Amino acid sequence: MDKVRVGIIGCGNICKKAYVPGLRKCEAVELVACADLDAAKAKALAAEMSIPKVYDSPDALIAADDIDIVVNLTVPQAHAPVNLKILAAGKHAYTEKPFAVTRDEASAVLKAAAKRGLLTGSAPDTVLGGGIQTCRKLIEDGAIGKPIGATAFMLCHGHESWHPDPEFYYAKGGGPMLDMGPYYITALVTLLGPAVEVAAMTKKSFATRTITSAPKSGKVITVETETHHAGTIRFANDAVVSMVMSFDVWKHNLPRIEIYGTDGTLSVPDPNTFGGPVKLFKPGADPKTAQWEEIPLTHAANSRGIGVADMAMAIRNKRAVRASGEIGAHVLDIMLSFEEASKAKKTLTLKSKCSQPKAMPAGLAEGVVND
Repeated sequence: MDKVRVGIIGCGNICKKAYVPGLRKCEAVELVACADLDAAKAKALAAEMSIPKVYDSPDALIAADDIDIVVNLTVPQAHAPVNLKILAAGKHAYTEKPFAVTRDEASAVLKAAAKRGLLTGSAPDTVLGGGIQTCRKLIEDGAIGKPIGATAFMLCHGHESWHPDPEFYYAKGGGPMLDMGPYYITALVTLLGPAVEVAAMTKKSFATRTITSAPKSGKVITVETETHHAGTIRFANDAVVSMVMSFDVWKHNLPRIEIYGTDGTLSVPDPNTFGGPVKLFKPGADPKTAQWEEIPLTHAANSRGIGVADMAMAIRNKRAVRASGEIGAHVLDIMLSFEEASKAKKTLTLKSKCSQPKAMPAGLAEGVVND
């Protein structure tokens, strides 16, 4: 069967280090072209990574007639506007996270896709990897009984000590929730299904940040966004999740994600990666002596691009995308609700809905997607 042809817009770090090598592991797709606002950057990437075609601009790639899916790796504020151009050109759109930066933008993209009979996808596709999918299978197999709650923690002291251009993370539209929230919340939606309510408190702990990384070491950043989010999400299955996302914490000993069930506890691996470890606690006859058990992965670890490959199979087989735009829009709704619930000082009912994505089949080889 012919491979689905993919073009990439945005030739930065994540393109070179993650998407290009990842897509080349996926049997369903063929990377045929790239483009960037900086044409020289696109030409350099194409030469270094042996990408067959390079276009002078993103608009030229979007207009090309030899591309089926456009992978949108632009900055977050451009995700929705570029996706609308991709869809208007009759192509399927897969975007880096977040799916958009406002609900209205997300809705406009979904409506444009539905009108044209096209598909949208949204990172992260780490949730299709071996770690999260093994956890999904354990939950569905009843390993922890009925899920009743969970915790999710991403705490660090921000990006100014290592990132070469960290200002965005402290500007409007930045912060820990929109930066890292997609990994954690998409994992929770994959494991538990859609959410229905959010209650939260948020704050900005430091008015300024000083960059200590090259090349901007010494520059002082004004912090424009909330940098510490603590809240609770209620899911449609009645599981209650406590979540903290922060750029204000120097060190912690908290788990990344744990799922609590009536019959046991599941320790979920870092949702920003594709593999393990996955750990299961079952109380057994004597809960005092019971120990965590590391569970072998039931699914291939996979790598960035597996979500695009899944979209390719969805196009072929006329089915839903697992890493879909609908899920991306629902995750965005949850993330934006944290700060809104804090300001309103009340629990907010979510307006968006999505279906829990279909689980990946176990036992597939690396880079292979099946229905």
